[in-house]
Amino acid sequence: MLELLREGVDFTGPVGPRVATVPKLASPVDAAADDAALLAQVRDYYHRTLKASPEALAYLETRGLKHEAVIDGFRLGFANRTLGLRLPDANRLAGEKVRARLQALGVLRDSGHEHLNGSLVVPLHDEAGAVVGLYGRKVTPKLRVGTPNHLYLPGPHRAAFNSAALAGQQAAIVCEALLDALSFWVAGHRNVTSAYGVEGFTPHHLEALKRHGVRDVLIAYDRDDAGDAAAEALGRQLEAEGFDCYRVQFPRGMDANEYALKVQPAAKSLGVALRHAAFMGNGAPRGTPDFSSLAASPTAAVPGALEEGKRVAVTVSAKATTAVASAPAVPGALDTSRATPAVVPSSSARGDPPESGLTPVDVEPQRPAAPRTPEVVAEVTEEEALFHFGPRRYRVRGLAKALSAESLKVNVLVSVGEAFHVDTLDMYAARQRAAFLRAASDELRLPEDTLKRDMGALLLKLEALQEATLKDKLAPKKTAPTLGEDEREAALALLRHPRLLDMVVDDFERCGVVGEETNKLVGYLAAVSRKLDEPLAVLIQSSSAAGKSSLMEAVLAFVPEEDKTKFSAMTGQSLFYMGDADLKHKVLAVVEEEGAARAAYALKLLQSEGELTIASTGKDPASGKLVTHEYRVEGPTQLFLTTTASELDEELLNRCLVLTVDEERAQTKAIHEKQKEKQTLEGLLAKRDRDAVLKRHQNAQRLLRPLAVVNPYARHLTFLDDRTRARRDFPKYLTLIRTIALLHQHQRPVKTVQHEGAVVEYVEVQLEDIATANRLAHAVLGRSLDDLPPQTRRLLTQLDEWVTNGCRLTGVARGEYRFTRRQVREALSLGDTQLKVHLGRLLEMEYLRLWRGRDGGFEYQLLYEGQGHDGARFLVGLVDVDALCHAYDSSRSALEASQSGASRPPVGGQSAPGRGGADDETARPLLHLAAVGASDGGNARQGLNAETASYG
Repeated sequence: MLELLREGVDFTGPVGPRVATVPKLASPVDAAADDAALLAQVRDYYHRTLKASPEALAYLETRGLKHEAVIDGFRLGFANRTLGLRLPDANRLAGEKVRARLQALGVLRDSGHEHLNGSLVVPLHDEAGAVVGLYGRKVTPKLRVGTPNHLYLPGPHRAAFNSAALAGQQAAIVCEALLDALSFWVAGHRNVTSAYGVEGFTPHHLEALKRHGVRDVLIAYDRDDAGDAAAEALGRQLEAEGFDCYRVQFPRGMDANEYALKVQPAAKSLGVALRHAAFMGNGAPRGTPDFSSLAASPTAAVPGALEEGKRVAVTVSAKATTAVASAPAVPGALDTSRATPAVVPSSSARGDPPESGLTPVDVEPQRPAAPRTPEVVAEVTEEEALFHFGPRRYRVRGLAKALSAESLKVNVLVSVGEAFHVDTLDMYAARQRAAFLRAASDELRLPEDTLKRDMGALLLKLEALQEATLKDKLAPKKTAPTLGEDEREAALALLRHPRLLDMVVDDFERCGVVGEETNKLVGYLAAVSRKLDEPLAVLIQSSSAAGKSSLMEAVLAFVPEEDKTKFSAMTGQSLFYMGDADLKHKVLAVVEEEGAARAAYALKLLQSEGELTIASTGKDPASGKLVTHEYRVEGPTQLFLTTTASELDEELLNRCLVLTVDEERAQTKAIHEKQKEKQTLEGLLAKRDRDAVLKRHQNAQRLLRPLAVVNPYARHLTFLDDRTRARRDFPKYLTLIRTIALLHQHQRPVKTVQHEGAVVEYVEVQLEDIATANRLAHAVLGRSLDDLPPQTRRLLTQLDEWVTNGCRLTGVARGEYRFTRRQVREALSLGDTQLKVHLGRLLEMEYLRLWRGRDGGFEYQLLYEGQGHDGARFLVGLVDVDALCHAYDSSRSALEASQSGASRPPVGGQSAPGRGGADDETARPLLHLAAVGASDGGNARQGLNAETASYG
């Protein structure tokens, strides 16, 4: 009933019994037709059904085969039971006759049901284009147990699939299944055929390989036990027939279609699998393997699929370009493009019109001159090259992919008027050229000698174009320009400016980026850190349209062109196959973190390890054996990402400084003002100044040397250590300090030291660098009090006042002060349950630290120092620069144990509490809180025994 409704049958007539048995739909087949024509009619009906079936088209899309060239070229179809509804009933003579014919062919079963019902249908044609069989693949998942997924019409297979595409090819691909072969075809590898299952290689396949002169057979069977066994058996059979066989090595458990779907782009991944196919014979191949004919081709012939006895060209076209360039001249003695033939060859024997448009009578007899090649007029674009030899037009595609000096694999179309011939060939392969000339001569009805002269001139021109392409590919993509004296002085003046960081922020403003001072400065410093051995990584997070991409673009605009690489998205293994030094000390920017999701693993490795390596199996061209090739990409690389995701990958988050775009209303208003200003005369003039500002900064960054940076204050720096994440946050903080010092290298003396016979140059960190880094770290790595519930925030404020008073009364440094929950409860008059909840929150958010006391109880240390009452972000645990200055001046190498550091004990001559150092009772005397009675003094102490442990 559903099928009749789809066909538009009218059921709106009067209700009552229907006795008519004549179908309302016209029969798609003619009972009077012979078997071949009847099968062709069934094929065409299934083809029409496929195009109107969403479920079948959806199945093709899941297999990567929803391409018009494949569907129409191979006349794919879909069997959905509607064929039987179109046939006369079996109780009528016409119905009985046509159904009997279809049952004899196997289209219908004895029960009257369609044999291939519910299947995608692939017709099988012989080389004349006649339908000799049908293959069906079920499209419905989770079928009843025992239902086969693969079906053929009964009887022996009588043809090799797509055998016409093997003509003139040295190498051919043999798949296990038809859908695998179609996957190769869609990816551009057209000289492919398929067996009919693991035991389905027939004498027709063998005869086709021999007849078409194939020498190398690449067996692309499934990589499972059955596929491996069948491939070995087929390899032995073909080797005995004189073929060289190669096994295509898909990952274990995969077939060609699954591999093409999972490793994108399919054209490249399948091409790599073919080039790395392993020789299956003993010893070396009989001849030199030539897999050039396996390269992906945008144009190929589909064997007699649309009409019996004919071939049609199916073109997968790319977007046309308008850029036109002249072909480079062929040098010196090789230039054969200066003359036209002196004699117009007669083709009266073939009935062809003379090429010049004149009759033979119009041509004055003269002595034959030495044949010379006609003048070549070329139009070259990124996608194709056009050549004209008189009335003959040659279109060449694929030249950009022909990057080997040993082959010149291209797709060539030659046409005269409406007649044309197209094929893919290696211009260096004489046999392929000869096959092309014969076929083109037949199609265009022109003498082979004329086309042969064209082919010679075309070969020389293509060689020249290929040489120019290779030089362009091998040339450095981006090179630093040579700076003029004025440019150099302007850049040095910027680098030597006493307010260099303020100048950076001001220049961002001049370039149209309003607000976001901290984000702009951190982004700029992160880009400069690419010159260090451990650069910073930056992730800009915001909601959509908040300005994260604009902030990234603004920062990247200050970076020299040769030092940055930007992508919109990245595939899983794209980073592994970049050039060795393509990313070394450069900025790698990915517009959206989602676009780099498949490459996240590689990005993490590149950031952590500073390099990428991958081992890939390939064939040794000399021995033919499988060997391991190593691909290596050098870092370090500064990573720059943006994202709109609210939940971020923790692994990526740990490696990045996260910048949050200001989304407040005041910032939006400021942006609007800047946008309005751009429409004024002042805005126009500012835009013209922008290029000069950016150029000065780019030149300044070019003058920065990748010097080593030494931090003489490093041993006295402090950072929270009761979270494992601090192991990655602390290096970010240290790198931020080093980057600030590196940026100021032209304002500092460059020092040297001799080490193992080499001179090491370095600059030193100064205290103002640490002060600036602290300010930025508070904003980037810190937190806000607004994250706390009001009651917890109130307790934190009370604790701060209480601890401050206790430190003042006892004379103990704040970093050494300890207290118990009981002391807090009595001092602040809070309930124990309420206090326990709020202290737990402060512990979780790292405002407190928990210690185990000498008596086995627990004590607290307040890490918070009163910051952030105005809502600003802050990072607890950083050293105070003023105290650091005093401590460093007192002891150049380390602090005395009896001295107390700022905020918390610094790392110096003695381990700080909780780090496993020995307990020194003299250095850490017992303290008593004035606010609590003397009897409670034992609960507030500094110093812990050797068994002290920290809890977070």
